[in-house]
Amino acid sequence: MLDAVLAELGEHGYDGLTVEVVAARAGVHRATVYRRWGDVGGLLADVLDAAGDDDWRPPDTGSLEGDLAALNQEIHDALTARPPVVAALIAASFRSEQADRAQRRLWDDRYARCEAIVDRAVRRGELPPRTEARRLLIAATAPLYHQLVLLRTQPDPALPAHAARTATLAASAGAFTPPSPPDNT
Repeated sequence: MLDAVLAELGEHGYDGLTVEVVAARAGVHRATVYRRWGDVGGLLADVLDAAGDDDWRPPDTGSLEGDLAALNQEIHDALTARPPVVAALIAASFRSEQADRAQRRLWDDRYARCEAIVDRAVRRGELPPRTEARRLLIAATAPLYHQLVLLRTQPDPALPAHAARTATLAASAGAFTPPSPPDNT
């Protein structure tokens, strides 16, 4: 069923996604889909939740810049894949409340898993100890989403590494470390 949702979403986008076409593609009666998922939002939520039920771990290359570049390459590949399922899921999350909640759960899961990249970098001495992982991860990955999803620019093979390098330089300079509390002595 979820494969049918992904296929239809990739081929026809959110506007072409209906319970009827998913049921037909999956070879089940639409009443079965309505009973189990309720509507398209329920189907999308299950697809997104299933994406988080995996054993994916962030890259471990031995350096912060390498880890971020490898992570960005994975994101770049997912955002430029054909059919454009990831971009379609992101877009669908703006149209379905259930998909939006599931998308947020998936993002929270991925950011939590990726905190390991920052933790390792702190232990290696590449980053200040109080570096805020989520802020750094957002800064490192945001250029990909901005360029490929929002601006819909042509894929740039240098973008993943460039965004990683920029974020690494900023992080090593303390850009993602909260200011120290004032000394009141």
